[in-house]
Amino acid sequence: MSQSPAMQNLQLATLGGGCFWCLEAVFQELSGVAHVTSGYAGGHVPNPTYEQVCTGLTGHAEVVQAAFDPSVLPYERLLDVFFAIHDPTTLNRQGADVGTQYRSVIFTHSASQQQAAEAKIAELNARRIWDSAIVTQVVPFTEFYPAEAYHQQYYRQHPQQGYCLAVISPKLAKFRKQFAAWLKREP
Repeated sequence: MSQSPAMQNLQLATLGGGCFWCLEAVFQELSGVAHVTSGYAGGHVPNPTYEQVCTGLTGHAEVVQAAFDPSVLPYERLLDVFFAIHDPTTLNRQGADVGTQYRSVIFTHSASQQQAAEAKIAELNARRIWDSAIVTQVVPFTEFYPAEAYHQQYYRQHPQQGYCLAVISPKLAKFRKQFAAWLKREP
């Protein structure tokens, strides 16, 4: 079975910026993103579980892997959203979530992604948007492990859950306002 031309042109972006539920909820709404999977990357334990990752001992970060069409959503635009929806200046922390599994990290899938990520960080540091320098790691992608099924589409399935109401909903509202032109349109 052959893929449609649009499906053949998809690229992957693997990004960590705190809890993967937050990133997943945002990236699902971006025009040009075909699908988003929550998971784990950057560690040394094969097929880690959520419980193992939460210990901080596996080396993994909670990440999302987004399949996107660069002709609709350039990688640089995806990075703009990524840096706007989390604090890239806090080492191993996003809000109340603390540990290496919550680090800010970009796992690059190509030399062009690495160059774009490094250029974006240099640009944002030069603009002094934050009081501190960006600590986001930029490292080559090696392996991605999808998170357990109950983590997938979490916000869509549990919008009234406490964490979703307190953390994800305000983040989504800010994102929707700031990036309204980049949102998927209802058919």
